Amino acid sequence: MFSRLISATAVALAATSLVSAQTSSLCNPVKGDKCPADKAVAPTAEVDFTKGASDFFTLADGTTLTYDAQNGAHFKISSDSNAPTITSKQYIFFGKVDVWLKASPGNGIVTSLVLQSDDLDEIDWEWLGGDSAQVQTNYFSKGDDSTYDRGGFSPVSNPQNEWHKYTIDWTNSSLTWLIDDAVVRVLNYADAKGGSTYPQTPMQIKLGTWVAGRKDAAPGTVEWAGGYPNYANGPFIGYYKQVSIINYSNGVKGASEYVYGDSSGTFGSIIVKTGGSTDVDPSPSSSRTSSSTSKTSTSSKTSHSPSASATVSSNSTATAGDSSSTVSGTGPTATGATTTPSTTPTTVPTNAAGNVAVTLGNVAALGAAMFLGSLAL
Repeated sequence: MFSRLISATAVALAATSLVSAQTSSLCNPVKGDKCPADKAVAPTAEVDFTKGASDFFTLADGTTLTYDAQNGAHFKISSDSNAPTITSKQYIFFGKVDVWLKASPGNGIVTSLVLQSDDLDEIDWEWLGGDSAQVQTNYFSKGDDSTYDRGGFSPVSNPQNEWHKYTIDWTNSSLTWLIDDAVVRVLNYADAKGGSTYPQTPMQIKLGTWVAGRKDAAPGTVEWAGGYPNYANGPFIGYYKQVSIINYSNGVKGASEYVYGDSSGTFGSIIVKTGGSTDVDPSPSSSRTSSSTSKTSTSSKTSHSPSASATVSSNSTATAGDSSSTVSGTGPTATGATTTPSTTPTTVPTNAAGNVAVTLGNVAALGAAMFLGSLAL
């Protein structure tokens, strides 16, 4: 098992090498950029990779995926330069995302499930290829990586060889991470510095694998990732089978797109444009102010057709601190605005090993932003 007990020096080196990756966006409304509206995911969406490619996602430059009926989408790494990544074309504004996957094996290899917004709010799941006993979780707000105390670890059985369902249930009140419908971590809005560091703007869904243990990576990054990949034992493949989405749209029915009303980056400033009507209302209840709405004539329904081809490539040739609870054991599926685990939350230890563990989780998210934030657009 990959050890959590890595030197603080290694962690600092890794953080330093990855910090700049999460601080840029093609169009950042909080920075004053005049950005196009974010198209909304339908109230519900399903992507089944066992049936082939889906037009729900866009492939990053240089990405080639293959598909089969048993394992779904194959994200393959054969060299340091590989970083297969896909990004949803549309956005959710609070919602529930379930992904069934097997993480890629291999020291130095990282498998990621990331939600990320235009202003660099971010929610992460991260799997290290050499760690067969746990998964890392993290979050960021507005690309702020000035502290390294947001990461967490959750136990999971053999994630490289066993299928698991990983869930992010994100509302304007709380953020819940679940494994196989059991709550493993909860972040409440109020606990994220009164909400000021809480992820709260519309996000895209990004899936991908990448090499943290690159030959040109900082020594601390390589150590965090478990060393350099041994490509003689490759290729290293992560499998994504299915994605299931409920888009809460902050309680607004029939959402078609989201617009930043100002540069505050708060959920209350997001204008939800609507079009048509729907009987589906997956939004949680909340006592806080909802976003404003604006009526449009666009449809709120989308469809995602599988590709007839078993191999899909990108056409282009160019080749992310606050407190939260971490829970072990079984908990309920989160369906409401607030989720309370059925087991007693375990707090992150304050000793040196615990501090390193927390920091490593943030390094993982920084790495995810480096690849999933910059490659998948």
